[in-house]
Amino acid sequence: MKHKPIQPKERLQKLYGENYLIVNEFDPKMAAVCENGTFLGFRDGETLAFRGIPYAKPPIGALRWKKPVAPDPDDCVYTAFFNGKTPIQTEWPTEVASYYPQSEDCLYLNVWVNPSYKRKDRAVMVFFHGGSYGWGGTADPLYDGKNFVTEHPEIVLVTVGYRTGLMGFVDFSSVPGGDAFPDAPNLGLWDQIESLRWVQKNIRAFGGSPKRVTIFGESAGGGSVSLLPCIKEAKGLFRRVIAESGSVALTFSKEDCQSFTKRLMKEAKAGSMDDLLKLSEEDLKRINEKINAYNCFPQRDGILIPEDPYLPYAEGETADVDILIGTNANEINYWVGELGGIAAFRCGIPVRLENDLKVMKESGVKRARSFLKRKKGHQIWRMAEFYNELMFRLPAVRMAEEHKANGGNVYMYYWREPSTIRFRGACHAVELAYVFGNLDETIYTGKRADDEIARLVQDMWANFAKTGNPSVGRLKWPQYERRDRSTMVIGKRSYVKMSPLDWQRRLLYPLLDYRINPSYAEMDYNVPYIRGLATTAVLTLVAVVAAVGGLMRKL
Repeated sequence: MKHKPIQPKERLQKLYGENYLIVNEFDPKMAAVCENGTFLGFRDGETLAFRGIPYAKPPIGALRWKKPVAPDPDDCVYTAFFNGKTPIQTEWPTEVASYYPQSEDCLYLNVWVNPSYKRKDRAVMVFFHGGSYGWGGTADPLYDGKNFVTEHPEIVLVTVGYRTGLMGFVDFSSVPGGDAFPDAPNLGLWDQIESLRWVQKNIRAFGGSPKRVTIFGESAGGGSVSLLPCIKEAKGLFRRVIAESGSVALTFSKEDCQSFTKRLMKEAKAGSMDDLLKLSEEDLKRINEKINAYNCFPQRDGILIPEDPYLPYAEGETADVDILIGTNANEINYWVGELGGIAAFRCGIPVRLENDLKVMKESGVKRARSFLKRKKGHQIWRMAEFYNELMFRLPAVRMAEEHKANGGNVYMYYWREPSTIRFRGACHAVELAYVFGNLDETIYTGKRADDEIARLVQDMWANFAKTGNPSVGRLKWPQYERRDRSTMVIGKRSYVKMSPLDWQRRLLYPLLDYRINPSYAEMDYNVPYIRGLATTAVLTLVAVVAAVGGLMRKL
């Protein structure tokens, strides 16, 4: 008899447990003595794993929607066997951590160490997950650090949970009493900063060096690690950055954030912050189900994040940080799955395009139209490539060019190895299984990831974290320079390419100044594409696009 495969929800819930206080004897070789407690890890293959270590006080009660607060000193001993809870979010198939128990109390991190490596100055890699700043969590098996640290015992790997969605990125400035919560628009970033402060204070207990910290992340995590070098409160907390498919462009203006606040107040039936603070955790989960698709990204508030998010790079404020940044060849194809199939994708992309063209001047529209005319292939894939450039590739290029021009070290990659899932290509998130070495986590790759490519990319990432140079053996990876735009193409055959897709860059680069909102949730359906369809088709299309349009924005 064939065994029924374990479903994601069942799989995640089987992993759940509660860490607890130890009052009996324990093996000190399995423990790490930190400022806020001694944490007992466990053998995980060849590694020693520590799960669910608190890096801040629980952001509940009086600390709801407040900046994270460092934990109190503690000399007690606790198990570190289980992940901390996932931040509040809607359950969703491609965000596997959403099936793990959720809570406001979610500020925990995990650490993996390979005991076979005896030096105490290991390089440290700290990972921030993606999920459109509204999803994701450390319980996702895709982010398990065991395989990476098994192959690279000279690395200490850390994965961090942070507040997302309505708990992590919400602007209360228009709400009575909201002036007491000025940090709420960017709490998820404040959480990340607090986790890095914890790492600086405690990572020696795991054999890591606080002077050799590399932060890395994908999608919203890639956006986070791109923003952190711009924030003065994060200065000195890390030395290097690896940004996968994310950049400073994944941000909102203050105006962009207001509709989410209005939706929150309406669904909560609240008139003030006092009303919101009275909500139970179960109330918040219920409300989140209604509004999660409209969640905000980090806010360009002019305080923590400048209104021009590229400005710190252009002014050399980030020059002391080494950066490795890149994107995948077919980022936007990820949303074929998020929308439920190719039919909905074909409906949604043209609507999104016409919405964005509305905000452009005639010169910008001409550039966009020229690109779509010149690019070969089916119309829908030409539009997808337009967004690959505008949302992902060109922001990464701009960051790299500004950083290099002002004295920073920067390396660029272009991921070509595709998923085997139909219509996906080298889509958003496809590289994650390779990076972590979790080759059997096939949610994005389709089939088991290629061992050789996985070894290569892990060696690249680890070498960069250790030395600031991602070159591997004879495969020399030159720094990105404006004059030749050296880029490492990663796939079954990896090689350096000069000025890839150069005509696309030159044609579309000026469109970055429009700061196109990465949200797909609030599109206007009164556009020529919709009006040009038959009445019956319009009714069907609007129903489909309205139902799933918001989910296209999950970066």
